[in-house]
Amino acid sequence: MNDFKDLIKRYQLASLLLLTVLLAVVFPLALDIFRLNLVGKYLTYAFVAIGLVMVWGYGGVLSLGQGVFFGLGGYAMAMFLKLEASDPITTKIQSTPGIPDFMDWNQLTELPAFWLPFKSLPLTLIAVVAVPSLLAWIISYAMFKRRVGGVYFAIITQAVALIVTVLIIGQQGYTGGVNGMTDLKTVLGWDTRTDSAKYILYYVCVALLIGSIVLCRWIQTGKAGTLLLAMRDKEDRVRFSGYDVANFRVFTFCLAAALSGIGGALFSLQVGFMSPSFVGIVPSIEMVIYAAVGGRMSLVGAVYGTLLVNAGKTYFSESFPDLWLFLMAGMFIGVTMAFPMGLAGVWVDHVVPRWNRWRLGKAGLPSSAVAAPSSTEYAAKLPSGISGQQA
Repeated sequence: MNDFKDLIKRYQLASLLLLTVLLAVVFPLALDIFRLNLVGKYLTYAFVAIGLVMVWGYGGVLSLGQGVFFGLGGYAMAMFLKLEASDPITTKIQSTPGIPDFMDWNQLTELPAFWLPFKSLPLTLIAVVAVPSLLAWIISYAMFKRRVGGVYFAIITQAVALIVTVLIIGQQGYTGGVNGMTDLKTVLGWDTRTDSAKYILYYVCVALLIGSIVLCRWIQTGKAGTLLLAMRDKEDRVRFSGYDVANFRVFTFCLAAALSGIGGALFSLQVGFMSPSFVGIVPSIEMVIYAAVGGRMSLVGAVYGTLLVNAGKTYFSESFPDLWLFLMAGMFIGVTMAFPMGLAGVWVDHVVPRWNRWRLGKAGLPSSAVAAPSSTEYAAKLPSGISGQQA
């Protein structure tokens, strides 16, 4: 059993190294700057997918409102960038120079008080993590302390996504409304639109993404990860053992929100705008699909799932503009039916057995000496396996 666990750990390390090489070496060498910038945008969504692996795959709680936290992090960074782009010289033709253009259009004559902290980059970076985490804490503490979970929690998070979207659109003078915040060009005078800046931002995104995976994997392999799995499958037993189930779930939900906020901030930096179209119910459900396609128990798989779904979305929309929505739906259904455990299940069911046969062949042993577990057996034997029937 220990040998089996050690083997799985090595595969997880190998998969992380492979992902790092793919993102940091292969993509920059193989893709032009336009396509690489697209991949960078996709990777910002992967932060949300990683958070969903923790809160859904490990915590057993499905959230359909993660786009809210992605949007809050994105808006926090966009507010800083918008203020920098709205200096008095650039906005001298406005009625009130020195404030964002959409505020001037809506007849505001001074910067609102809650915008003032976003003149500082350090405070903005704190807000990118703190604002989504604070909202997540309020929601999760209110729900989990009352033992609200399952489909009820999923519906509540959808309602929160709808409320935040309506609030952002309705407060046009403060948020930019349905158009969002656009024309985000510089960070402390550094032009983010140049090719060199795009390369730097891409590598920053990759580094933070790999760091997030390492952090989440560290949590998974510790006591907190074991308790999360136990709570997912046998919540009452964990509670009767003296652990506060609610606190662990609140922590995991806040962690997922913080990761989503970081992804949103990187999106604003790389793409140059932020709008309420990334906050609502539809993008939140798409983010759940990323985790499901990649494997909701696999951190690395969630990244691959995000890349696959978004690459398919881009390809189909470019090649089949009239049919791409149907093709995307077909891809989702096909992947789910063919690989119910996601891309991570393909790794366990197909790649691991071939590796075992090659390794045993080099050692001169018959391939039947070690029977590789299927994804279902893998889930049953290993607490951090690709499993979990409880949503």
